[in-house]
Amino acid sequence: MTIIWATILILGVLITIHELGHFIAARSVGIRVERFSIGIPPRFVSLTSTNDGWLFCLFFYKRSHGRLSWQPVFKKMISKPGRIGSKTEYVIALLPLGGYVKMAGIIDESMDTEINYEDDEFMSKPLWAKLWVMSAGVIMNTILAFAIFSAIGYTQGMPEVSDEPIVAELQPDMPAMAAGIQPGDQIISINGKPINTWSDLTKSIHTQPNTDISLTILRDDVQIKMDITTSFMPVPTAAGMDTLGAIGIIPEVFYRDMTIGEAFNIGWLRTEGSFGMIIMSLKMLGSGGASMSDFGGPIMIAQLAGQTAEAGWVPFLTFMALISVNLAFINILPIPGLDGGHIMIHLIEGILRRPLTMKARITIQQIGMAFLLMLMVTVVFNDISRLFN
Repeated sequence: MTIIWATILILGVLITIHELGHFIAARSVGIRVERFSIGIPPRFVSLTSTNDGWLFCLFFYKRSHGRLSWQPVFKKMISKPGRIGSKTEYVIALLPLGGYVKMAGIIDESMDTEINYEDDEFMSKPLWAKLWVMSAGVIMNTILAFAIFSAIGYTQGMPEVSDEPIVAELQPDMPAMAAGIQPGDQIISINGKPINTWSDLTKSIHTQPNTDISLTILRDDVQIKMDITTSFMPVPTAAGMDTLGAIGIIPEVFYRDMTIGEAFNIGWLRTEGSFGMIIMSLKMLGSGGASMSDFGGPIMIAQLAGQTAEAGWVPFLTFMALISVNLAFINILPIPGLDGGHIMIHLIEGILRRPLTMKARITIQQIGMAFLLMLMVTVVFNDISRLFN
């Protein structure tokens, strides 16, 4: 149950925020928005902005012409004389996953070819306005990640790691826990070499992956010697992947109050670092350090959403911010069907100083959608393979 509500909340919030960015940007440059939907079809509740008021509709199954169909079952006009309506239909859809914005005069995933080049249509706007509208979703996802990281930083405080070689926590299924090390133990030597700080400790262990080592720990003023075999952890570096030794111990972390300025700085650094991790992953994919089988899709997102939700609100919101950064990065890629693909097409038109033909636009859009479909099939296949392995 946790997986379901956590997944719906994360995807619902992130995609709605993304589409809200497009909506605000479109309205800011005078583009008519035909529909703004929270969730994906079919419609459940709608509120349409009309002259002299609002039209409220409730949708459900209703028998019509001898068969059941999904259609309005209740309509009510909310009167407000003198009001000038935008004709935008605001929708809460039945499936609470994401949302979408339908703008007038744009060729998008709906393959709508009805463009009259009127003043309030997307295609009638100057290049800068088109770029602003198409990039606004990415900007909103980036702002959301920054806001979440900043809020978490301000709430938690500034983390300061103790440099004393005292174990605060143990990671499950790691050598330290299996060897009997306990929270509060102080490691005073490794292979007979004195350990005075946590930096000394990590430096010694990191250089010895998959190696037998001898530890001397201090517990309740009693020295205990134990032999342990280190594990390993792969770490991405500028040169590729490196393998470091690890035994699964965590130092004590203190938190001090953080100023608003420090919180914003933390938010910026964590947002920037999240983009950096994605770029590093793509570099590893190109260099062979990673493969497509390492990438996950909606099933992995659902699993991690459930796990982080059970771990607490900080891990859950952190995961939401990371997915928001991923959504922003993926959407800005110059792939037809994504925001970056639309931006690329408009830039090409700006260079050519003429619009592409309708046939060319639809063909490019179809190619992009086919590529995205293949990518989705690949990551879902990876997800299913993980479930059975």
